[in-house]
Amino acid sequence: MNALFQQAESGENSPALKLLIAAPRGFCAGVDRAIEIVEKALERYGAPVFVRHEIVHNKYVVEDLKAKGAIFVEELDEVPDDAPVVFSAHGVPKSVPAEAERRKLIYVDATCPLVSKVHRQAERQIEKNRHIIFVGHADHPEVIGTMGQVEPGQMTLVETVEDVARLEFAESDDLSFLTQTTLSVDDTREILEALQARFPQIVGPKAEDICYATSNRQAAVKKIAPESDLVLVIGAPNSSNSLRLVEVAERLGTKAYLIQRADEIDPEWLNGVETIGLTAGASAPEKLVREVIDRFSQWRDVKEETVKAAEEKMVFKLPRQLLE
Repeated sequence: MNALFQQAESGENSPALKLLIAAPRGFCAGVDRAIEIVEKALERYGAPVFVRHEIVHNKYVVEDLKAKGAIFVEELDEVPDDAPVVFSAHGVPKSVPAEAERRKLIYVDATCPLVSKVHRQAERQIEKNRHIIFVGHADHPEVIGTMGQVEPGQMTLVETVEDVARLEFAESDDLSFLTQTTLSVDDTREILEALQARFPQIVGPKAEDICYATSNRQAAVKKIAPESDLVLVIGAPNSSNSLRLVEVAERLGTKAYLIQRADEIDPEWLNGVETIGLTAGASAPEKLVREVIDRFSQWRDVKEETVKAAEEKMVFKLPRQLLE
């Protein structure tokens, strides 16, 4: 054990550590709903219940549901004919429920209602014969699900302003745009400005697609990062909204790390640090936030301060089939 770690554990000669805890943080309404759907499905149908893809991007949540009887798979062909299956909160291409119906599977769709809203918008734009330019991250499940709502060739993915410059549409083409719900608010604004400058005729949704939870968590990080020596984001490395929180802090000039659990904290990070900003991605439970705070309390006297950026009261209903 190095001297710094010994000092951190004993708290000797260390000033109190101020924790600026972002609010809102952690679970959003869509994640709450998705987890409850799996739990209700287990109650209704009994174990095992299969889940196509991680229900939300958080290892702790997935392992907890596994312990209750959920089995996670990547494709429907891994699901037995007589077993119920839940589709993840990120949404799925239309071909997935179509295949489930063909096989007469019992399935429950846990797609976040805000993602489903984007799916409906995509359908409406195609009905109006508009080509869709979709702003998102390639290979993310939400992007795969949204692009799978329309026929191949009806939607073009862009990830950066540079991608916009390479588009080959004409000013006479009927175009629309939609976005992934978990993007960086600032990066997306730049991309949309580039799209609208290049294609003045492009049509967008009445309200932005980036979800309230993503926007609120980024706004909270913008409040804590300038006052912090270090920002920690609790979330999974495959969680888009968590990665964006790290980027927001770094863009403000604050060192930031993504961690999944308290045991990933390096005591050396505390060297010379008096204030740490702490937040959690939308799929990370509050229990992990307390775990991190408790770990800091082992090393230093901790003073907690909550920094609020918004109030969240959103609640989404469960699917009717689990309420009947």
